[in-house]
Amino acid sequence: MQQRYDPRNADIMIHVNGELLPRAHARISVFDSVVQGGDAVWEGMRVYQGGVMMLSRHLARLQASARSLAFEGTPSTDTVRKALFDTLKANGMRDGVHVRLTLTRGEKITSGMDPRLNQRGCGLIVLAEWKPVVYDNAMGIRAITSTTRRMGPQVLDPKIHHNNLLNNILAKMEANAAGVDAALMLDVEGFVAELNDINLFCVIEGELHTPTTRSCLGGITRGLVLELANGLGLPTHVRDLKLEELMTAEAVFGTGTMGELTPVREIDGRAVGNERARPVLDALNSAFRKAIPKMCEPIR
Repeated sequence: MQQRYDPRNADIMIHVNGELLPRAHARISVFDSVVQGGDAVWEGMRVYQGGVMMLSRHLARLQASARSLAFEGTPSTDTVRKALFDTLKANGMRDGVHVRLTLTRGEKITSGMDPRLNQRGCGLIVLAEWKPVVYDNAMGIRAITSTTRRMGPQVLDPKIHHNNLLNNILAKMEANAAGVDAALMLDVEGFVAELNDINLFCVIEGELHTPTTRSCLGGITRGLVLELANGLGLPTHVRDLKLEELMTAEAVFGTGTMGELTPVREIDGRAVGNERARPVLDALNSAFRKAIPKMCEPIR
């Protein structure tokens, strides 16, 4: 497993519905919508040197996802931001931290699917842990093509950053069984969508290509990489990609909060990428590192 337990997280304080509670006592109701049906939205964020990376973008997406699911009594962005900062300060966290922020539809008056049973407003959980970047970006990762297809808007729009992650979990189970790091998910038409946990890019003839967001989340790190590429004068293409194109690309890499920019070195047992793309990858990685202090909102 890439993620491992850090003993420093044994006594962390967690924000649960307006209270800061020690880990051993941080609980939510069995009637909460996230328990009843995965009815919640979430954001994952990283903390670098006293700031939260691209915080405003994450909070805007959180609110947009909540509106898409017609949540009522949603806390304001300022309220969520304060809960986040209070949690980080309570734990003395300023660097090397990952935050999982969850907004649920709230507690129901009795168990059931009907959102009308939610009459107490939303629930808010801020879980901040000492956690390094998940993937070893020097070594890169190995992937297999999953038989589990990534759901598109015909089923559940992936632009809503919801907590129903079974689609991705099933794909990850295939990767685990194959002894590799991640599962590459195709959409229902057979085009590349994403890895089970991060977005995908490839370099073809020195230009950057990434799948459309029709069947994957338009990740915030993905968006930043496209911006950085444009600033470097690197041509970018957002289009349908075939698996065969990844196999012959000069480089394949993933992007996400948990992994930053992660090289993919093998797909289905075949080595992918070559040294021709090294200047492109080095330039993007350098631009990403330089962007971090500019894109972080100070903890206050």
